[in-house]
Amino acid sequence: MILICFGTRPEWLKIKPLLTKVNHKLLFTGQHTDLVNEIDFDYMITQEDSGNRLDSIITNCLNGFPDDSDIESVLVQGDTASAFACALAAFNRKIKVIHLEAGLRTYDLNHPYPEEAYRQMISRIATIHLCPTELSQNRLKSEVCAGTRYVVGNTVLDNLLPHKYNITHSKKVLVTLHRRENHNILRDWFLEIEKLAQENPDIEFILPLHPNPNVAKHKDIFKNVIVVDPLTHEDIIYLLKTCLLTITDSGGIQEEATFFNKKSIVCRETTERPEGVDTGHLFLCTSPSNLEDLFRRVKKDPIINSKCPYGDGRSSDKIASILRN
Repeated sequence: MILICFGTRPEWLKIKPLLTKVNHKLLFTGQHTDLVNEIDFDYMITQEDSGNRLDSIITNCLNGFPDDSDIESVLVQGDTASAFACALAAFNRKIKVIHLEAGLRTYDLNHPYPEEAYRQMISRIATIHLCPTELSQNRLKSEVCAGTRYVVGNTVLDNLLPHKYNITHSKKVLVTLHRRENHNILRDWFLEIEKLAQENPDIEFILPLHPNPNVAKHKDIFKNVIVVDPLTHEDIIYLLKTCLLTITDSGGIQEEATFFNKKSIVCRETTERPEGVDTGHLFLCTSPSNLEDLFRRVKKDPIINSKCPYGDGRSSDKIASILRN
């Protein structure tokens, strides 16, 4: 039996396609507490804050990891603190670690921080690496990571496959900015986005505001941007299908927008998803001062029709076959 671990909504979206296809139990690590009332799980770890948020998550996961003799392997997704902690807890118990979305890299421990370090450390102790692309597989090969590597695509796209129709390009721009690495300059990003909204009154700039206090404290900047509460995934899918383009620092949005053949301006110094840059879907914006010119260039030619480099929306079938064998 596989213990599948998750703690955040993005993790949930990426493990969800697997749940009907593999024999599993579900462990919720308690990071995004709003998920408690939405999802049935077998185990939950209570997150008690001891001062340092990352220390607390890791300590709580190690101490609260379930003692269940039926667990033959542990699947973790991505690069969160709880993903690393659950992988480490499994390793300490000599339980096999399966890493979903393995091999993403920037090789810069500060971008993204702390995720780059966590995913590298998971790779050193994983038995099975489920890689979204050949590039991610090749990175693990070059790092001489132990375990078996498979290219399976990205499971988040499985949620989108039923929606891949009636794609339009309306006068809307979806904006999502919240990553920790941007917190110190988030005000500068928001000021530039407000400026874009002023200069382009025919376009609706829609920003679902992340609840993190380091993000929410800047909301008063916006007068021309439409600021809304966090949206359901269904609402995000609708906006991705109908928007002109996106401005984001989210890894998931980079993948999902690309699946719908929408261009994205990525507000980060680097990206662990360079495949989308190569196909012309992603445009790296390394500084707020570059956003205005880059937006003008992307807006001028927003249409793209290229194969999504992150998968075909059938990753969970491939993974289920691998795990059964």
